[in-house]
Amino acid sequence: MKKIYALLFTLLISSISFGQTIFSENMGTPSATTALATYITGTAPATFQNVAPIVFSGTADVRISSQSSTYSGFSAGGNVWLASVAVATPPVANKYFQIDGINTSSYNSTNLQMSFGYLTTSASVQAMVEYSTNGTTWLPITFTNNTTANAWNLVTIPTGVIPSSSSLSIRFTGSTAGMRIDDIKVFNFNPSCTLVLGTPTGLCDAVTSGLDTYTATIPYTGGGSGNYTITPSSGTIGGDNPTSVAAGNIVVSGITEGTNLTMTVVSGTCSYSALLTSPECKPVNALPFSETFNYTAGSSLGAQQSWTNVNSGDNIVAIANSLVHAGVTSTNNSVTFSGTGAECFTPFTTTTSGAVYAAFLVNVSDIANVTTDLATTYFAGLTDNAKGYNARLFFKRNGTQYQLGFDTASTTTNYDATLRNAGDVVYVVIGYDFATNALSAWINPVNGSAPTFGINPATPFVNLGGFMLRQDSATTTPTIIFDELRIVTSVSDLGLTLATAQNDIAGLKVYPNPVSNGVLHIESNLNTERTVTLFDVIGKQVLSTTTSNNTINVAALNSGIYIVKITEGGKTATRKLVIK
Repeated sequence: MKKIYALLFTLLISSISFGQTIFSENMGTPSATTALATYITGTAPATFQNVAPIVFSGTADVRISSQSSTYSGFSAGGNVWLASVAVATPPVANKYFQIDGINTSSYNSTNLQMSFGYLTTSASVQAMVEYSTNGTTWLPITFTNNTTANAWNLVTIPTGVIPSSSSLSIRFTGSTAGMRIDDIKVFNFNPSCTLVLGTPTGLCDAVTSGLDTYTATIPYTGGGSGNYTITPSSGTIGGDNPTSVAAGNIVVSGITEGTNLTMTVVSGTCSYSALLTSPECKPVNALPFSETFNYTAGSSLGAQQSWTNVNSGDNIVAIANSLVHAGVTSTNNSVTFSGTGAECFTPFTTTTSGAVYAAFLVNVSDIANVTTDLATTYFAGLTDNAKGYNARLFFKRNGTQYQLGFDTASTTTNYDATLRNAGDVVYVVIGYDFATNALSAWINPVNGSAPTFGINPATPFVNLGGFMLRQDSATTTPTIIFDELRIVTSVSDLGLTLATAQNDIAGLKVYPNPVSNGVLHIESNLNTERTVTLFDVIGKQVLSTTTSNNTINVAALNSGIYIVKITEGGKTATRKLVIK
């Protein structure tokens, strides 16, 4: 089965007719505000596009906020922020962004132009733009200033300003207002260069658990005259030849998955190039699916054939050794993540009926970086086949310990009362029954365990088709070790027998929780006679009553954690209850 992808690409040609791009930079895509010195050392796409001989420097930073927009060719993603500088004594130098190593020596200065995306927070204060050919003497570049604050504009420097030089440098310097720079281009305006390359696409030749190959297709117009030489960085050239065919598709086949393509097209002094990011030719995991993380320690989880990174940032990585928990067989290695970074997704066969269960081991090994007590974040969950979260497992620091929560939404107050210590290995099972719309989670289950959490989603799930690991922010996601993921369609495949959450009593409310005054309130839409049974943590029945009242006297029970089983109108629900 073949899979086609719409690819992240960089097409290094000018958006202006007959333009040849000499230098192009769209600032990449940072995962958060990043100092320039740190961003330079990052990995794509969270770094600059260009590498040596291009050199970036300065005191600015790169941001994901207020993305470029409205002008032709805007890239969104990241932009360079020239932060405003307050008046100070002694004076503080304004923030700047400098690019060295641009080579325009092959072109006549009368044909050279430059453009950049530009935003200012004040229409009365503008950036300073300069160029140098020796890195010492800087000359100003005059341009049309922005007239509207906080609006993106494409600034174009006309021909005759940018010099022909083998060592051209460009510098942007801020002032007393905030400014953003994006999509910098230096290009040659040559009427004889008529070829226009279109948007590249990539098609996997196969989708297997090994490394596959893919075929790139680059459409073009403006051919039919001249003699073009096409050179790919990998693969075999085929398709249409712009030397003889006016419009068509250049095809590059046999490129190894994971290898990006750079293709150059040259005709005399006209030169064009396109950069295409490799598609991921990764299969959908069949159920039952078992992941023991048998990967080399230090390798990226998203680079493996069963997983893919959903966004940019620090990778989730494999580490040596497995987590150990009673009743769970552990082999091979595990993975770890902390703070901000990429989400990692593994797909499985799209399921729309029956049930799906995901079981795994979690060790929250260090919570020191979580600086705000009771701040919440989710770090794992079941998704649909389009990577949309359906069920989420939450973490909340509570003093020197933490709690686990579970919900369908991106925030929750639905937390297990048990306080856990960093280093505890916890076994988690998440399950969803399509027939009853019952979403459940069991924490450290044994045979016969009732769910720790039982939820009836307001909107029943259409499908389940993936599992996600998530890194939120530097101060909310603790250091987590994750291991032994299994996704199955029957709980018996986990070697367990679990009580399911038949949580379909309409309008059921059980409160307060925790109970501190000895009175438990139970309400529902029916409010008819119901049977209420309480069990302690070892499964012993400690109270049972059948009543039409909405209050239950639990004053005789000791402080602790209990499971409440409620049967009303032929339907049953369970809740965890804390009595103080």
